[in-house]
Amino acid sequence: MVHHEVLDRAFAALADPTRRDVLTRLGDGPATISQLADPAGITVTGMKKHVQVLEAAGLVVTEKIGRARQCRLGTERLDDAMAWITFYQRLWERRLDGLEAYFTLTKGTEK
Repeated sequence: MVHHEVLDRAFAALADPTRRDVLTRLGDGPATISQLADPAGITVTGMKKHVQVLEAAGLVVTEKIGRARQCRLGTERLDDAMAWITFYQRLWERRLDGLEAYFTLTKGTEK
């Protein structure tokens, strides 16, 4: 099963729309923190904090290149989060299928 600490970091990172936008932008290729901060309308310091949260979750990797910090998508591809979501999706589907079967069966026995 999935480690809760990994899930907590991933979901916390994804909870903020700015961080989701960063991941979307990095899907197009690497960018510096300044390049990420400008369209978001926040300071470089503010963006650096967002990037640190994403980096702690393994969703972003940074590398110092000259005076800039280059960001790119990390190797963690939300596999753990997807496994957790899929597990509960299947669980709920089974429960709903059972509920549907119950109502179908009881509907047929009504007079």
